[in-house]
Amino acid sequence: MNPHNAPSSPLIRLSDYRAPAWRVERVELDFDLGIDASEVTARLHLRRDPSQQAPLRLDGEGLELLSIALDGKPLDAGSYRLSDSALEVDGAQDGSVLETRVRLLPAANTALEGLYLSGSRETGFLLTQCEAEGFRHITFFPDRPDVLASYTVTLHADRERFPVLLAGGNPDGAGNLEGGRHWARFVDPHPKPSYLFALVAGRLEKIERDYVTADGSDVKLVIWSEANVIDRCHYAMDALERSMRWDELAYGRNYDLDVFHVVATHDFNMGAMENKGLNIFNAKYLLADPDSTTDDEYRAVEAVVAHEYFHNWSGNRVTCRDWFQLSLKEGLTVFREQQFSADMNSPSLKRIEDVALLRRAQFPEDAGPLAHAVRPSQYSEINNFYTATVYEKGSELIRMLAGRLGSEGFRRGMDHYFERNDGRAATLEDFLGALGEANQTNLSPYLAWYAQAGTPRLKVRGDYDAARREYTLTLSQHTLATSGQPEKLPLPIPVKLALFARDGRMLPLHMDGHASEGQVEWVAVLDKAEQRFVFRNVDAEPVPSLLRGFSAPVILEGNSTPTELALLLRHDVDGFNRWEAGQQLAVSAYEALRDGGDDGAIVAWCEALSALFADGAVDDALLAELMTPPGEVELAEREHEVDPDRIHAWRQALQHRLATRIGANALQQRYQALAAAASGRLDANSQAQRRLKRRVLELMALLDTDDAQALAARQYEQAPSMTDRLAALTVLVRTDAPQAAAAIAHFRGRYADNPLALDKWFNVQTQRRGAASLARIQELERDPSFTLRNPNRVNALFGAWARNNPAGFHQADGGGYRLLSERLGQLDALNPQIAARLATAFNGWRRLEPVRRAQAKAAILSLAERPGLSRNLTEIVQSMLHD
Repeated sequence: MNPHNAPSSPLIRLSDYRAPAWRVERVELDFDLGIDASEVTARLHLRRDPSQQAPLRLDGEGLELLSIALDGKPLDAGSYRLSDSALEVDGAQDGSVLETRVRLLPAANTALEGLYLSGSRETGFLLTQCEAEGFRHITFFPDRPDVLASYTVTLHADRERFPVLLAGGNPDGAGNLEGGRHWARFVDPHPKPSYLFALVAGRLEKIERDYVTADGSDVKLVIWSEANVIDRCHYAMDALERSMRWDELAYGRNYDLDVFHVVATHDFNMGAMENKGLNIFNAKYLLADPDSTTDDEYRAVEAVVAHEYFHNWSGNRVTCRDWFQLSLKEGLTVFREQQFSADMNSPSLKRIEDVALLRRAQFPEDAGPLAHAVRPSQYSEINNFYTATVYEKGSELIRMLAGRLGSEGFRRGMDHYFERNDGRAATLEDFLGALGEANQTNLSPYLAWYAQAGTPRLKVRGDYDAARREYTLTLSQHTLATSGQPEKLPLPIPVKLALFARDGRMLPLHMDGHASEGQVEWVAVLDKAEQRFVFRNVDAEPVPSLLRGFSAPVILEGNSTPTELALLLRHDVDGFNRWEAGQQLAVSAYEALRDGGDDGAIVAWCEALSALFADGAVDDALLAELMTPPGEVELAEREHEVDPDRIHAWRQALQHRLATRIGANALQQRYQALAAAASGRLDANSQAQRRLKRRVLELMALLDTDDAQALAARQYEQAPSMTDRLAALTVLVRTDAPQAAAAIAHFRGRYADNPLALDKWFNVQTQRRGAASLARIQELERDPSFTLRNPNRVNALFGAWARNNPAGFHQADGGGYRLLSERLGQLDALNPQIAARLATAFNGWRRLEPVRRAQAKAAILSLAERPGLSRNLTEIVQSMLHD
């Protein structure tokens, strides 16, 4: 049976939540592991809710039932009912023990959900993925997050084929058996939901380290991978230790088992999974080495290792009552991960990176047919809600609360939340209630953020009264209608602000009953449709710096002039707001260029950046970000009708104006200085230099393509790091350089045996522009190394192309749409989760210009008409076609 061919499931509604009629107090699992077939014996110690009379119903999909017994007595066929999705059993009582034995088919499981084979039959290994509803593919169980049980897991397998046997919890014995077999047992003393179950079995190597927690407990840290990449796990081990120490200091959270296992796999639908005591990672977020890992990827490894470890408390010890509360663990843990990364690296650059991702991934989601609340009111397939809205916007909501309470208040609230809910399945109400109780404040108004889809728009008007020496800031908010939510309520929006004099000085703030006299920064909370804030003793009209640090996930619709934005770009001491002023100014310049309007914004943007480039006072990494205008995806969000070709052309023209103003000689000199200092070191200064060198080379390519291509070819040949090598290769590919073919071939040969580097090889070639893009994608999918069975490879080719190259994907003749639609149908038969996520590339089709819109709609309709679509993909397609 193929579980991903199940018919569409009915809508699950938050309002229908009921506590489980049956819980499981203890679980005893016994696995007889094999590649083609594995058998699982489960003993469930049942507890019944005396207030409910519902029969015992257990979830189960794709399982072959071999035997069933209740309280030690085998059941006849009339005592239970088995369907494609559930098992109902008669006669169960409070305290009963149900025992089932089922057969699974790991090698045939291409959906990578439940128990499956990663890699080849000869050398691969078995592992599980159970979030969100994968445990029902392993055994019959009430597969919901509010059923918490303690687990004892015993694994049996062939000793030669599966020498390593792992499961969550603490080791509790191991030994050899007759016939070349062996066993291992693990006990997890902490009650957990079924989605946190995990096992791994196969030929793996390890690195390990002893760690002592802040409360004096000894812990063995172990990272496992296949033998050929175990030497690339040391950076992840260092990151794990940094994460554990940081969580002890920042949140007072200590690890709570004797051993912490981490396993890398190349076949995984997600980035990583926080299974209790046995984290499983997509290899791209665990393996790292100087030759094949970029600076961005090093930071990503550190961040994801931290994210999964932090889940030990924000997700595992305190879990979710139901999947509607998903952001309670994910948004909260993303925020904790962002705090950690900011502390480990540059706070300003980290904030820029996070907001750029939000605008690139979540804002378009909010503006399209797939818009949904951070806590949706209903769903059909929960796997479709692992989205930027739940993760990234959810993190921003936590950040707002942290800003509202202050660092000490937030820590006090988090301590109270963990202590009050330890070992429980909690809700967002529990979270906000604990934060509020610890700080004697009512945070319930912030629940509206979790229930309302769409991105609020913040309008700003400033009025200066010279006679009264008063500056009045009028803030108003509105949110556009989304599907199912035509009316939007005002939300509490914290607006962190400062005022600047025209000479670049920050002004002291004087307000009646608000800011402390003389402070230079203050948070105004807009919780009505419109509010006014009056600042006294202002000698001249100031320049407001608003949403400092991006204090709320909104779209700012200000009326600042180009001169005012340029002032903030040059003088704001908040690194994020300096960048933000530059982004707003770049948008104004882009729109002036597009509309043939006044050149004031263009001149102001170019002049300010040229001055910053020349004076050398700005950190190299920040300067690189300041010199980069919003991407084509972000600019498309400002268009009524989207024409990706024109957006690309206008953005290129804008960057050409900047390059011209800085000057070819100045760019050449800076590039040569950065190239002379090139190294493969990972320190902050070396990374910053590489970041700026990449940006300078991109600008040089707009002025003298031949010269830039020659420099890029030389940089590729001499690169001491993957960051420099990939940056050079990207310039060669995007400019269609004559040297590109040789560099592409060399890269392929050098990294033929490195799957993660080959993903980069596919990815970089998706960035070819124009009509040649589609033809190249079709060539690449015929490459022997491409397969639809590996999620990383699919995302490296089709995901990167459809999401990161709008002008290449959105061919006017619809060729890109038809190709993606066809591949989505094929992919859906193998891996519905990945197909559904990739299908979101069509999210903005309604805002395309008429020709492309018609082509995109035809491709989506063609996909919708394919027989046998999974419920995952069906839900996405139907949402996009829904009027």
